[in-house]
Formats: sequence, C-alpha cells, structure tokens
Amino acid sequence: MKFVERQMEAVVRQHKEKYPVLAITGPRQSGKTTLLKTVFEDYRYISLENPDNRAFATDDPVGFLREYPERMIFDEVQQVPGLFSYIQTLVDESRQMGQFILSGSQNFQLLSNITQSLAGRVALFKLLPFDFSEMKSADLLGDTFPEVCLNGFYPAIYDRNIDPTNFYANYIQTYVERDVTELANIRDLRQFRTFLSLCAARVGQLMNLSSIANECGISQPTAKAWLSILESSYITFQLQPFYRNFSKRVVKTPKIYFYDTGLLCHLLGIRNTATFNENPLRGSIFENMIIAEIQKQNEHGYLHRDYWFWRDSNGHEIDLMTQNGNLYDIFEIKSTQTIMTEHFAGLNYFSEISENNTGEKTLIYGGSTNQARTQYTVKAWKNI
Repeated sequence: MKFVERQMEAVVRQHKEKYPVLAITGPRQSGKTTLLKTVFEDYRYISLENPDNRAFATDDPVGFLREYPERMIFDEVQQVPGLFSYIQTLVDESRQMGQFILSGSQNFQLLSNITQSLAGRVALFKLLPFDFSEMKSADLLGDTFPEVCLNGFYPAIYDRNIDPTNFYANYIQTYVERDVTELANIRDLRQFRTFLSLCAARVGQLMNLSSIANECGISQPTAKAWLSILESSYITFQLQPFYRNFSKRVVKTPKIYFYDTGLLCHLLGIRNTATFNENPLRGSIFENMIIAEIQKQNEHGYLHRDYWFWRDSNGHEIDLMTQNGNLYDIFEIKSTQTIMTEHFAGLNYFSEISENNTGEKTLIYGGSTNQARTQYTVKAWKNI
C-alpha cells in the first residue's frame, strides 16, 4: 500500500514545541504507533503492553524513568497508572517541551490519569481510522458509498490487504472483547455481543437504553456501563441533541453512532453490496458514515468543534449542526442519488423557527456531483 500521511501529523509536530507531554489516544489498530514513529522518529519507543516493560514501570517507576528520562514514547501507558505522577514531577522540574509522548487505546483510563496528574501539561489528540482525505491521498477511497461503508477505514485492511469480514471478526474477538473484559466484570460475553449487535441495529436512532437492556436481559445501569465502555474504547459515540428553545417540544435524548462503518456492517451481518442495498438500515449506515467522517475531520484537524442534531416532537429534524459564530450551520444527510425538493424541507423549517439564525445550509447526498444552489450547498458524499 502507498504510504498514507495522516492529517494529524502537522498539528502534532506543532504542539511538540508547546507542551512537555503529548498524548495520542484512539481505537486499537487506528495507526497510532505508525504515526508516533513517523512524527517522533528520533524518540525511543517503549510499549507498556510488553509484560517486562510493564513490570519494570509498575514496580520501580523511579528507576524506569531514570532509564528513559526524555524523548520517549510510552505506548499503552494506561497500563501503568502509577507512572503519571512521576512524569508530572519530571516535566515540572525540566520544563522541557516534547519530553514525553504518551499513547493509549482506552480513553477513559488515559483521560482520568491525565486529569489527575497532567492537567495543563499535555496536549491531547484523538487518532481515528482513516478519513476521506487520507484515503483519497493514497487512492484508497472506493467509487460507491456501499463499498466504502462495507470496507471501513481501519489501516490494516488496506496495508495488509485483509478481507474486511475476517478483519472485523478478529477485531471483535481480539480487541473489543479484550478491552471490555479489562474494563468491566462481564461474565457472559455472549450477552455482551448481543448488546453490541442491538446497538448496531439502532444506529442513527435515539438511544433507548431501557429497551436495549430489556432485550438483552440486563439491568439499565449495566447497559449504561457497557455503553460507556464502548465509547471509551472508540467503538461507538453519541451525538447529543441541541435543545435551545427554538421550539419547546424538542428531543433531549442522544443518538448512537459507530466510529467505523465496516465494523457496523459486520455486526449487522452485511457482507456485500447487494445485501447492503437491500438492508432497511442502508440510509442510517450512510448517515453514520458521514457523521463519523465529520467527527474524524474535527479530531484530525484539531478543530475543537461541537456538533449536535436537532429534532422536535412533531418529527422535524436536522441531522447535524454546528455553531459558526452567532449562526448555526445545518446539514441534511440523504443516501439517495437523486436530489428532490423535499430533501430541503427540514433545513427550511429550522431556518424559519430559528428566525433565520442559520448560516450555511448543506445537503450531503449519495450522488457524485456537487451543486451550487442559491440557498443551499449540495455536496456529493466524497466531497465533504
């Protein structure tokens, strides 16, 4: 495979000169180690998943950091939580920028340790699977969105030419289930797999934890804990509702999405484009791909934007929105390849009730050409 330059490289290099510690988190197999070794090629690399390294760092953190005092990459650093306070002491004494680079695939553990020990001393980045621009740069982005959704965006699929069905089956067994058992006391993995599949079946829908818990045969607190684990392992994320009172009868429940559509399709039992096109969730999977792509652009570009959806009790909806100054940029997402007048109805309705407090109104659709309309921007899915 042609080398894929990650968008995040430039911004990570910039912040190396501004913070004593950089931390890069993201799902397993998203390319963190490759990025770290590319950007910090003159640094030493130590993986704390290695039992010997982990034992040394755990049993003798002072001796470990005396051995590796600077220009170090510590991968899967959440494995040794006691190391963080010692790193804090070192960077406070040295005041050296870019002294340590930390990486981890479990966001909850990494963030909790950073919050406790390294707040104000660290720049935190999230590396997600390939985004569209990265795929395009290496001529990896397929021609049709069903093909792209099915293959997903994990680098190993393209780097090692792995069949997506095999990759995602192994990914669930070796990474998802391993992280889950590390973070929670789950006695029945089959029950957790059912929970994961039920989340997939509700992609793009309002998150009803009570319904999922009942179907899965678990308590609602357990379902909430399991969902939190999926989020901290970068499997799923929730899109929060926007409920400023343009209308008083607004939905205040988040929606669930997956960071990678290849994993989503695998969980839904979709293995080829024919079954993809026949699946009733086709439009929801397309919506997931677009929203996940915008989240990737946000993280990889270090843009720090907030995104929401909006829906009222009468079914009026905006699929995605973000604040741009005093205005709101709003997005409608449709998998259709034919643009119809009714596709703009939600954009128009929100514009009216927000008293024209909207900025750019964009339709993202499953076709191949952009259109410059007077009141709207129309974007083909590949061009967002």
